[in-house]
Amino acid sequence: MTDPYPVVRHTLDNGLTVLVSEDHLVPEVSINIGVSVGSRHEEPGQTGLAHLFEHLMFEGSQQVADGEHFALMMSHGGRCNATTSFDRTCYFDTVPRGAAELALWLEADRHARLLPAVTQANVDNQRDVVVEEKRQRYDNQPYGDALAAMCEAVFPEGHPYRHTPIGSMQDLQAASLETVRAFYERHYDPSHTVLTMVGDLTPSEGVDWAQRYFATGSAPTDHRERPPGTSPLPPLSKPSRRPMTGAVPTDRLYVCFRLPEITSPDYLACAMALDLLAGMSSSAVHRSLVREREVVIDCGAAALGLVSGTSLAYVVLDVEASSSLEEVEDALCAELARLAETPPREDLLAAAQAGAERSWLEALASAEERADIIGRAMLTHQDPDYLNTHLARVRSLDPARIAEVAGRHLRPESRAVLAYRRAGAAA
Repeated sequence: MTDPYPVVRHTLDNGLTVLVSEDHLVPEVSINIGVSVGSRHEEPGQTGLAHLFEHLMFEGSQQVADGEHFALMMSHGGRCNATTSFDRTCYFDTVPRGAAELALWLEADRHARLLPAVTQANVDNQRDVVVEEKRQRYDNQPYGDALAAMCEAVFPEGHPYRHTPIGSMQDLQAASLETVRAFYERHYDPSHTVLTMVGDLTPSEGVDWAQRYFATGSAPTDHRERPPGTSPLPPLSKPSRRPMTGAVPTDRLYVCFRLPEITSPDYLACAMALDLLAGMSSSAVHRSLVREREVVIDCGAAALGLVSGTSLAYVVLDVEASSSLEEVEDALCAELARLAETPPREDLLAAAQAGAERSWLEALASAEERADIIGRAMLTHQDPDYLNTHLARVRSLDPARIAEVAGRHLRPESRAVLAYRRAGAAA
């Protein structure tokens, strides 16, 4: 049992949550700013704006010139980047301790005073960057359209998780400067934001720095109503199958399911069930379909934990050229039924729990990833100490619990299948 990581929480008068985790092992500070805005917050016809703002935040702000954020970070031996997901947008910097206040000043300026630098010219510029990113990462990548297709298969029309964070290029092309500015004013508010600092600083230093740079003039104050959360969706009522083709190396099956939202007690048990099914070398599908029957080249499984109502799970199977997708799908359904009917062996569950523990501890060993985990835990669970209690939840899962959640959320009849074939291959 490892000692818990310390986390001190403070809330500024403007609503900004500040989290500080002291660690003097390396003379660096990792700064993570998580904003509770992702693709699920976008209005119909305005998809892609959350991700566009990730790009615009590097185009300058009231006191920082275009490109200066990256340049200053690099000149001081630091690094910075950002990501956008379905539920949040995250900006992060890791710098030597001596440059921590510079990084905070830069972040405060763009989070509070971005709009003076948002012009039609830089909106057009970053829109072109996003379009090119979509071409490279989605349109011209093997299986690059799979995530979008999975979301469409699992979430109904009009659901906020039905579209991915990259958004619609048609929507982005139609977005006016006024629409872009309104999105910032609606979502980039201190009450929607968590500032996390991990590394070579004390809690009092972290709170003082946050107060100095983020407390005044630190964000819009219009507080317009945001899209409400969505109710949980039940498992799919019947199987569906979508044929797809592309320039891909092998035929592939994506078998998708609805899971509970990430904060549900069932979610973690479902994620463990997926590991036991196809997520590790000792999993049931790997043993049966890869090693014994040799109808699958490789397999994997993942749970995409989402905040609002319903999450997404999928199993992915690369099919041997001599095998049919229908044969492999039937074999997977048999394994799904077996998982629901027969609790996993204790030793296999222990192996899955050990793998989950190793991955978690490896992530926590990096101050940068730890800052992300702490900030994400606050935005997701409203509990920054989740990083210290997660493993106890993993260890508490027993075989009967795994079978029970699999029987409710991972049933064969609740699957949505993407049957991906190589272009030109026989059906």
